[in-house]
Amino acid sequence: MGFFDKLKLSRLKEGLSKTRENLTTKINKLVKGKTTIDDDFLEELEHILIAADVGVHPTLDIVEKISERAKKERYSSEEELNNMLIDEIQNMLADARESHVVDFEESLPEKPYVILIVGVNGVGKTTSIGKMAYNYKEAGKKVLIAAADTFRAAATEQLEIWAERAGVPMISQGQGADPASVVFDSVSSAIAKDMDVVLVDTAGRLHNKSHLMDELSKIMRVAKKKVPDAPHEVLLVLDASTGQNAINQAKEFLKAVNVTGLILTKLDGTAKGGVVIGISKELNIPVKYIGVGEKIDDLQIFDRKKFLEALLN
Repeated sequence: MGFFDKLKLSRLKEGLSKTRENLTTKINKLVKGKTTIDDDFLEELEHILIAADVGVHPTLDIVEKISERAKKERYSSEEELNNMLIDEIQNMLADARESHVVDFEESLPEKPYVILIVGVNGVGKTTSIGKMAYNYKEAGKKVLIAAADTFRAAATEQLEIWAERAGVPMISQGQGADPASVVFDSVSSAIAKDMDVVLVDTAGRLHNKSHLMDELSKIMRVAKKKVPDAPHEVLLVLDASTGQNAINQAKEFLKAVNVTGLILTKLDGTAKGGVVIGISKELNIPVKYIGVGEKIDDLQIFDRKKFLEALLN
């Protein structure tokens, strides 16, 4: 593992410290000195996983599989028992759909690659766009940000700050403008200037507002006029610190938008990072990026193996 990989893993571990203390410490206490699994063990494990916001259904699934394995396997040490628990959590993460764009440095299947970013206000959508723009630029790609959240003047101002931090251009038309018009101009400009990536910000009003969903549909139709396969990605930003509420938000968006991936933010500020496990299981949508800090380079590509290494030691 190179220096920068070690640095990223270190930041990931730091960002997941609250969840690790909440989840791993309790699991270690649970298995300490035990080599068998009984009903009391399973009940306590259920409480631990739910407290970490893994979710009721994923938790029951994990507990059931562990119970089944316990009938067939014997454990001679607490280490073997702990490894079995980790193994089942790994299996649950592996059940979710794989993402098809893995790294910022990889070649994009099409230019410009149009990514629509959706999510309610306050989840970290604007900061995630800025961080994505920075990562793509650092990987040598030309990036353009489309400020299609024209509902709030503050949204454009905040996005402009992040565009400047990332060192990438932004196209906006001011408060009250037609969001679809902003997207049309942005994609047209990206084609003319041979841009690699277009990141489209969208309004973050309440997810149960039908007019917002109509607006998103219009944006997607307009993007297709310039790039037939656009948007190539629809990424839903969720605040991990809200736990199960994040899953409920996702379900509402899925009713109207074909979400291709998730960005989970604010993992560094919560003890409920287990929601990453639950959300992968319940929604069958890949978690593509996770936010583990406030710095511009604190958005990381979600790597299941490294995530579990940071979370479960």
